[in-house]
Amino acid sequence: MGGCGTAAVTPDLNSAPEGHFAVVVVGSGFGGSVMTQRLSEAGIRVCLLERGRAYPLGSFPRSPWEMARNFWDPSEGLHGIFNVWSFRGIGGIVASGLGGGSLVYSNVLIRKDKSTFVNDERETWPVTYEHLEPHYERHERMLNARPYPYETDVAKRVPAREAYDRTYKTRAMQFASERLGLEWYLPKLAVTFAANGEPGLGQPILNEPPNLHGQVRMTCRLCGECNVGCNYGSKNTLDLTYLSDAGLRHGAHIHTRCEVKSFAPRPNGGYTVTYVDHSQAVEGEKRTEPPPQHTISCDRLVLSAGVFGTTYLLLKNRNAFPGLSDRLGTRFSGNGDILMIALKATQNGGPRIVDPGYGPVITSTIRVPDAADGGPGRAHYIQGGGHPQIVNWIVESSYQLQVIRKGLRLGLRLLKLWLRLNRRSDIGREIAAFWSPGSLSSSSMALFSMGRDIPDGSMSLTGDGYLDLDWRKRRSNEYFRLVRVTGRQIAEALDAKFLDSPGWHLSRLVTVHPLGGCPMGRDERQGVVDSYGRVYGHPGLLIVDGSIMPGPVGPNSVQHHRRARAPRGRATHRGGELANGGRHRRTHEGDRGARPGRDRQGHGPDHGHLGQEPLVR
Repeated sequence: MGGCGTAAVTPDLNSAPEGHFAVVVVGSGFGGSVMTQRLSEAGIRVCLLERGRAYPLGSFPRSPWEMARNFWDPSEGLHGIFNVWSFRGIGGIVASGLGGGSLVYSNVLIRKDKSTFVNDERETWPVTYEHLEPHYERHERMLNARPYPYETDVAKRVPAREAYDRTYKTRAMQFASERLGLEWYLPKLAVTFAANGEPGLGQPILNEPPNLHGQVRMTCRLCGECNVGCNYGSKNTLDLTYLSDAGLRHGAHIHTRCEVKSFAPRPNGGYTVTYVDHSQAVEGEKRTEPPPQHTISCDRLVLSAGVFGTTYLLLKNRNAFPGLSDRLGTRFSGNGDILMIALKATQNGGPRIVDPGYGPVITSTIRVPDAADGGPGRAHYIQGGGHPQIVNWIVESSYQLQVIRKGLRLGLRLLKLWLRLNRRSDIGREIAAFWSPGSLSSSSMALFSMGRDIPDGSMSLTGDGYLDLDWRKRRSNEYFRLVRVTGRQIAEALDAKFLDSPGWHLSRLVTVHPLGGCPMGRDERQGVVDSYGRVYGHPGLLIVDGSIMPGPVGPNSVQHHRRARAPRGRATHRGGELANGGRHRRTHEGDRGARPGRDRQGHGPDHGHLGQEPLVR
């Protein structure tokens, strides 16, 4: 893959972007990819800068040697996917690569509950479910989202779908929900299961437009490797959907391995953007000199570098943007993430098979509603979590005493055979006994949990310029108590031992769904941006990632709410809001006085904003 060029066949493959663009988009996560596609579709000259590299089919690491290099820290010669952060009270795991988090997320698309678009002292949402509904639908269509093809009614199951219907973790979660009287369903997944109408494993997908990598994708093989990158292209990731459409059909300039370091307003309007070029870096080797630095300019600048990335960049470059809202860095939420485990489930005196390594990482969801919908407190969701089968091998081999005992038993049997003390020549039974019964890994599964914690974290810079985050679980203790109660109930329903979050009692949690830092609000006193993602006081500067969330989404489909709403076909960079920079008429009166069909700042629905409706992901 050419760095600072593109993933495959888009223009400028081997050259770093230079010159002036109508719009520069920083980051290729959900907000940035959608914005790039929508703007380029409207005929606007867009340049997308992604710090990570492209991952064509078959390029995601699998060996221990490769995985050791699969983390992001360019200062140490690491340019992999996983960017791991550690702060007081919480850690975070985010992604770096063309397609952002879509490369390694669990594919789930769940809409935020209507009742949780709240306006109180803890979080204020300047948009409603009704604003977002048509955009949810468009996003789901673009990602070809479908529920897992599991038949919930045993009487209706057919042999042709046996591979899906025998997904044991799905059966287990369905069983637990029925026993507990909890809501359970199959959420939409951005995964392709069927190539020609009927689901089938590992089928070539031939009836679709070409993608940036120029490769033929395959339908899902149920291998459980969603969170480490799908080497078969079964996941409908952003590089295979939005970015392929933007780059191949609409001429967007998509550049990888270009890490933005700074940006500032130009004296006569627009912005300069400075980035470094990692394309010549040697994986695993520290640089002996700084990477090449380049500067480009644009009329409009769109930040989509993720919660930590965007907030850090704005904090670092704050002096260039006087008057930024003092809400910058606030409203951080981990979206209620907590990991629990149902250990050694049993059934009829033996192991209950859940086999978490089989099937997509997540196939089904248990939902406990918000108090506004009749629930016991703040809404939460629990899903039977999967993983690659290699994890099951690691789990089984980690019990050294058991491995030694079974190894000695097998060795003794083989010795008897070799000495002809046992005349039986077929040793399949003896070999099988060494691997059996595998009951620990096959009867245990993670319970991935998330929901509406309290968004009270605050990000800032340390004295030496590093990103810092002050977050404590104390104010969210009641929420986490309810989640852990539900997790324990699910484990008990499966006759399993409940294993609490390893970090809970150490007051250390990890989130893979960070939110906030540049929250939206009705004015600059409430947020950094308005509901269109436009930064208050700085025309032409927009943010379209999870940092603009003023509170938790609830379900783990955070990316479903990050998606940008970019201009429709009428938009041009010469007219409407793209021309005048989306200037704000500051108001402290919220929605009062806004006419029907117009946003709260008086913009009509067809004036060609960068965000056509209130922007939320």
